[in-house]
Amino acid sequence: MRLPTSSAMVVDASGLVHGGFTFGLADYAAMLAVNDPHVVLGGAETRFLAPVRKGEVMEAEARVRAGRGRKRTVEVVVRVGDRRVMTGTFTCFVLDRPVLGAQ
Repeated sequence: MRLPTSSAMVVDASGLVHGGFTFGLADYAAMLAVNDPHVVLGGAETRFLAPVRKGEVMEAEARVRAGRGRKRTVEVVVRVGDRRVMTGTFTCFVLDRPVLGAQ
């Protein structure tokens, strides 16, 4: 997954991108790694390692490391170039139907 950053993501005059965008990218990458239409996030343990600046492109890589029953453990790394900006372990669950019910 790739996410170019923009001025709409900035939280201060120095061009710092809000960490919620980094987390959102990581979450989305975890969901894609599980690859099920009914996957939901149950929890996450993350570490922010470096700031992201406006104009940088974040790239997330996610891999399912364990699965048992409905539970999946997904490791995610978000980078800007060669620099790691966030790592995390996401606990995901695969449901029988959409979380909001039939649409």
